[in-house]
Amino acid sequence: MQSVASQPHAAQPLVAMHGIEKAFSGVPALQSAALDVAAGEVHALIGQNGAGKSTLIKILTGVYSRDAGDIRFAGAASHLTSPREAQDSGIATIYQELNLVPLRSVTENIVMGYEPKRLSVFIDWREAHIRAREILSRFGIDIDVKAPLGSYSTAIQQLVAIARAVSLKARLVIMDEPTSSLDAQEVAVLFGVVRSLKEAGVAVLYVSHFLDELFEICDRVTTMRDGQTVSVRSIAQTSKLELIADMLGRNVDDIKAAGMTDFGGGTAKTGDVLLQADGVSTGNRLRNLTLTVHSGEIVGLGGLLGSGRTEAARALFGVDTLTGGDITFKGSPSAPANPAAAITQGIGYLTEDRKAEGIIPDMSVRENLTLALLPTLTINGQIDRKRERQIVAHYIDALDIKAADMDQPIRELSGGNQQKVLLARWLATEPELLILDEPTRGVDVGAKLEIQSIIRYFVDKGFGVILISSEFEELVEGADRIVVLQDGYCVSELHNPGITENTLVKAIAQHHQQNEGAA
Repeated sequence: MQSVASQPHAAQPLVAMHGIEKAFSGVPALQSAALDVAAGEVHALIGQNGAGKSTLIKILTGVYSRDAGDIRFAGAASHLTSPREAQDSGIATIYQELNLVPLRSVTENIVMGYEPKRLSVFIDWREAHIRAREILSRFGIDIDVKAPLGSYSTAIQQLVAIARAVSLKARLVIMDEPTSSLDAQEVAVLFGVVRSLKEAGVAVLYVSHFLDELFEICDRVTTMRDGQTVSVRSIAQTSKLELIADMLGRNVDDIKAAGMTDFGGGTAKTGDVLLQADGVSTGNRLRNLTLTVHSGEIVGLGGLLGSGRTEAARALFGVDTLTGGDITFKGSPSAPANPAAAITQGIGYLTEDRKAEGIIPDMSVRENLTLALLPTLTINGQIDRKRERQIVAHYIDALDIKAADMDQPIRELSGGNQQKVLLARWLATEPELLILDEPTRGVDVGAKLEIQSIIRYFVDKGFGVILISSEFEELVEGADRIVVLQDGYCVSELHNPGITENTLVKAIAQHHQQNEGAA
């Protein structure tokens, strides 16, 4: 690894943070941290949860005061004491949890706090709407600015947040996990906006767990670990492997030898057939799914967005009603009528969207973890609290879930720990088959490796797993077999050992080309 001092620096940095120190109750959060971002640069900031990224950003934006160190913005010493001061000085932050007001109009969200006035008293709504339309038009967005913001998709809301930053003449825009809730098409739109900001000379500080995105949109990347800046690299001169090594503090050669995931890469010791799906359909989104899963086996579902992977999971778990085909579970015909029936049969389903369909934010870790167990924990309408707490304590320990205690609200946990709570929710039901839809999406590299290791551990104990992942390396290293889907159909099946990312990409591309040729 290069020393930080020898790594590339921004020419005439817009933001220069050096020797930043911060401690909470005597515990160091940042130790001599550094960050340089140039005007017109898209600069990535990465690291595991707890690495210090959020603390560094909060010091830059005036949320926290620093204990030591120097900060310069646009060449002048910076001593911001509040986010409003940061905003007024040209720093805008777009958080993962959008700080907008869904029930208010698009215009109101863009001009809030900076409304144009008539006679210095009344809000000039005509001018405000014109201003909102003009700003959005810069990004090719044509929507009704008088409509409630909440009536639009997450992607549009994300772009409105960026438009607000631009309207305030931001010179630095900080984006915290901006693509975590977007689909591929929406990500493409967002990237177009980021490139527009760059062309206009605006600096973008881009925080993301999705390393592949960095190579598409960023110029340089700063990596933090344990409160320190450990590397600054040019994206054009680095690799994903080197970034992972920087985040984990491991040697590149060791990661190459072990693989990019923590699935272990062992050969499956398969047992009896757990699940057999024959010709399963749920309308146009899933057509004629044929799939076999044995105990002690991970079967991957590969394919592009819209290929039918999530629809397959929903059909097998009884979320969507079958319009054709048969499902056999442990030798008996048993297409589940609903999720409750699937759970009773011994099937668990970790959904794709942790926030919308997984956690209940205001409930505790304990309540979230035991949600699927409530029928078995309830006697005469009363929950057996002693047994509940014993189960929760067991899985917090077994999965190394980091929480203050089991009654802490789950919203306060990191994304990786929230995901481990959801995984524990299904493991606690003692299922024989686990359907995992994007189990490591939106979590840092360390948590991702932990979750992959947990999955492999339970598969080795005899669980069957259906694994859906958009990360090809996760499928290649984790799955014993990969069934490739396209337009709701099974089009190919690949077997390990022997699957590579190239063979998987080729299998997906080949069938898309055949379909395009037939059309």
